[in-house]
Amino acid sequence: MALKQSFLDEIHTVLPSDAVRRTNLEAYGRDETDDFYFEPQIVVYPRSGEETARILALCNSHQVPVTCRGGGTGLSGGALPVRGGLVLSTDRLNRILHIDTANLQVTVEPGVITQVLQEAVAEHGLYYPPDPSSRGTCTLGGNLAESAGGPHAFKYGTTKDYVLNLQVALMDGSLIWTGANVTKYATGYHLTQLMVGSEGTLGVITQAVLKLIPAPGANLLLSVPFNDLESACRSVSAIQLAGLKPSAVEFMEKEALELSASFLGMAMPFPSEVVAELLIELDGDSLDQLYPQAERLSEILEKEGAGEIRLADQADAKEMLWRLRRQIGHAVRAYSVYKEEDTVVPMAALPTLMVKVKALCADYGVRSVCYGHAGDGNIHVNLLKEQHSDKYWKEILPQMIRELFEEVRRLGGTLSGEHGIGWSQKGYVDVVMDPVQIQLMKGIKTVFDPQGLLNPGKIWEG
Repeated sequence: MALKQSFLDEIHTVLPSDAVRRTNLEAYGRDETDDFYFEPQIVVYPRSGEETARILALCNSHQVPVTCRGGGTGLSGGALPVRGGLVLSTDRLNRILHIDTANLQVTVEPGVITQVLQEAVAEHGLYYPPDPSSRGTCTLGGNLAESAGGPHAFKYGTTKDYVLNLQVALMDGSLIWTGANVTKYATGYHLTQLMVGSEGTLGVITQAVLKLIPAPGANLLLSVPFNDLESACRSVSAIQLAGLKPSAVEFMEKEALELSASFLGMAMPFPSEVVAELLIELDGDSLDQLYPQAERLSEILEKEGAGEIRLADQADAKEMLWRLRRQIGHAVRAYSVYKEEDTVVPMAALPTLMVKVKALCADYGVRSVCYGHAGDGNIHVNLLKEQHSDKYWKEILPQMIRELFEEVRRLGGTLSGEHGIGWSQKGYVDVVMDPVQIQLMKGIKTVFDPQGLLNPGKIWEG
């Protein structure tokens, strides 16, 4: 449906001409989810919460769909303008407004790159832990929309654990703060936490007040090889039971390591008999504090069947291992058409999940590459198309994914730990949610967005 001239005229009363774009919009029609593409009709770049609220009110009045977009790094299609209309880019909402060292808080706009924030607060001896693999390109607005996690969620939690207050523009043109800049909040419904993880379907976040913590003074990284997948997964529970709390426990099976090493032009840095690798980070005040923990951790892991454990305490060695881990997703995308599932189960169920994944793949003749955050049961299952025909892939993939999610549900897990539901996973929500839950969520959506114009077509069918 073409945009009305009256709408276009009014947009220019809200924004300067250089903040409105109507041509060369291809980049705004896709993110990093599969090969989906939906081109918008217009892209706008507000510079403030007030401008954002006015844009939403205008879209509401003219019934123009709105999709908010940050870095475009999403893996569930959350930023895809599936009904065309207007894309609201946060590119110019990109300021760190205030680093409050006295209260360990920072006020930011949603277009700030996650790594940029981390580096800025580090200069003050502070730390913002959530760190998705795309932290160098993803934005805080997208992190808030999906409640993103990352490797350090095992010890420090996900994005939702660091949000104190949000400024949000609503579809009726209102601009509100959802709470207060305090760590304890018991004043009515918790609108702040409702917004986090709502995938841009309820409002557009225009500022966020985030909690910070003192930066750890030192860290160590252990590279831990295993000759079978189940032992690697079982080790996570053993670490927890021993009372140790690493800052990260990352799982990478051999195929993931090989693809990443090849993608980076590196020699495979692990022996050929290794089937899986755990990357375990310890952090704290000093290396003197961490070395005894590393020794205790090594003893536990050896009892669980680990091979020769290597300790990385120099910056270049740690950087190489983290780079290998963080590039797996890009390596998979470069290798084959694929479908990534963001499965999450209770930690103790992880070995069973891995067995079920491999059995399911064997049944369908599809290879999988698995990696992710073993510490919190969040494994990314990448299903590779490889040599299969388009016809076979299209026919079996939905059935295969549904079977995977049904097994995840039986194990007490759910569809997504950090990527969200968005466009690509909405057809499977019924696996883990009953009709009453879905109806309640649709009711909340209707209160905030009665016409269904804000990021339409996401999270559930209909």
